[in-house]
Amino acid sequence: MNHDFSGAERRAVYRAIYERRDIRSHFLPDPVPDPVLGRILDAAHHAPSVGFMQPWDFIVIRDVAVRRAVHDCFLQANRRAAEKYRGEQRALYDSLKLEGILEAPLNLCITCDRERARGSGLGRQSDPAADIYSTACAVQNLWLAARAESLGMGWVSILDMDRLREILGIPQALIPVAYLCAGYVTEFPARPELETAGWEQREQLAKLIHFEKWGARDERRGSALIEAGQR
Repeated sequence: MNHDFSGAERRAVYRAIYERRDIRSHFLPDPVPDPVLGRILDAAHHAPSVGFMQPWDFIVIRDVAVRRAVHDCFLQANRRAAEKYRGEQRALYDSLKLEGILEAPLNLCITCDRERARGSGLGRQSDPAADIYSTACAVQNLWLAARAESLGMGWVSILDMDRLREILGIPQALIPVAYLCAGYVTEFPARPELETAGWEQREQLAKLIHFEKWGARDERRGSALIEAGQR
C-alpha cells in the first residue's frame, strides 16, 4: 500500500491550512447539510489525543433561542473586555466584528471531559493539561475540515464560561474549550481579519525558531530553513 500523498493531495492539505480563517461575518443563511456536518465532526473525532482518551464532546446548536442566549452572554463579556483598552486601541476594538453567533446558521461547542476514564491516564501523569491540548487538536481538525467543505468558521472566545455552562447545561466536570460559529460564506478573506484591521501582524517565523535549546536563535539559519521549504 502506498502511504505517500500525491502532489495534488499534499497541496490540498496545505491549502486548507493557509486559507483557514477565523470567520465572523459574511455568513449565508443556507443551512449546513447533515452529511457535511457529519464529515467535519468525524474529522474532529479523529484528532490525536493523549492516551487515546478522546476527551471531547460536541454540542450542535441550531436553535435561534439558544443562540440568542449565547449572544447575550457574549455582549456582556465583550463589554467587560472592552474596558481593558483605551484611546485608539479601544476605538479599534469597538470596531471589530468578534462573533457571528446569530448570523451563522450553525454553532458548535466543543467540551473537554477531564474525568473521562478512556486511556487510563496514560500520558497525563506528568502533564494533566494534555487532555485540554487534545481537545484543541480536535478543534483544529474540525476547522480545517470545515475549510475543505467551503464552510466559514469562527471561534468565539469572549464569553462568560459559567453562564455558557448554564445555557448549554454543561456539567461542572467538563470544560467548554471552544464555541464556534459555522456556515457557508460569501468570501474567505485573503488575510486574517485582525491583520487587515491593524490589530496585530503575523510574526516572522525565523524569529520563533530555536536550535537545540531555548534562546539559541539564528534568524539567518531559520530563514534558510523556511526558504528551503518554499522551493
